[in-house]
This record gives sequence, C-alpha cells and structure tokens, in this order.
Amino acid sequence: MPAIDIQVMTGVFSAEEKARIITAVTEGFGSVAGETLQANTSVRIHEIQSGAWGYGGAVLTTEDARRMRIGGDAAD
Repeated sequence: MPAIDIQVMTGVFSAEEKARIITAVTEGFGSVAGETLQANTSVRIHEIQSGAWGYGGAVLTTEDARRMRIGGDAAD
C-alpha cells in the first residue's frame, strides 16, 4: 500500500484545499502506478506549527508560507 506524506505549514491551506491536494496527488500517482495501487494509496497532510520549520537556514512562519504561496519571497 503506497503512502504519501505531505508537510505544509499550519494555517496556509483550508480544509477544502487540503482535500483537493489529497485527491490530486492520489490521481497523479495512480496515473503512473495504475488503478489498483491508486485505490490503495494513503495520502496524509501533516501541518507543521508556525516557527517550527526552517528553510535555507531561516525560521519560517505561517505568514512567510502564505507570502511564498502567492509568489513572494519569505523575506518580503
């Protein structure tokens, strides 16, 4: 049974968006691995607390991740 884990910063994606991510990742994996494995794929989204994630040596916050999501730099 394939298991796919995704880590995101807490508060960046809504419940609806996380559901869409899970569906899209499962479908994408299945398009390569086949229907049987797709039907048995587990996808989990882990939310990391603001300030508990580092990127490039800098501590990231939820606000940083939101800026990055819309195409800005975390330092903006």
